Amino acid sequence: MATALFFCANGAIASPLLTVTLGDETREYDIPALQELGAVEMATTTIWTEGVQKFTGVPLASVLNDAGITEGSVTATAINEYSIDIPVSEITEEYPIIAFHLDGEPMSVRDKGPFWIVYPFDAAPEWRSEVNFSRSIWQLDRLQPSD
Repeated sequence: MATALFFCANGAIASPLLTVTLGDETREYDIPALQELGAVEMATTTIWTEGVQKFTGVPLASVLNDAGITEGSVTATAINEYSIDIPVSEITEEYPIIAFHLDGEPMSVRDKGPFWIVYPFDAAPEWRSEVNFSRSIWQLDRLQPSD
């Protein structure tokens, strides 16, 4: 399996990180740390891709539980500063997932990576909503409780 390479300002190779902040505490998750939380696979179509895609990731609920975010809303922010609030009460134990592989390969920033919140759009009509489409943030790099 190919490994995506990310470079720091000083030229060093870095693993992509997802930063989760709760108060004064910050946790950083690279792909191996996310995999330790229980990687899952999900096949679905999206409005941004062609055909059925296989996503590998970890349930968003697992990351939030690990970081201690259990109520309220969470703000998901992308590399380009796009952000969206997601009520914790609307996150199931299974969905959405924070995908880190698409069709078995790491996702580059150009291809909506390194992390993408994905819902099971094909599983039921209620998943295919404008609200869930707006919450399907790609190039995700940080999560924190909403103010």
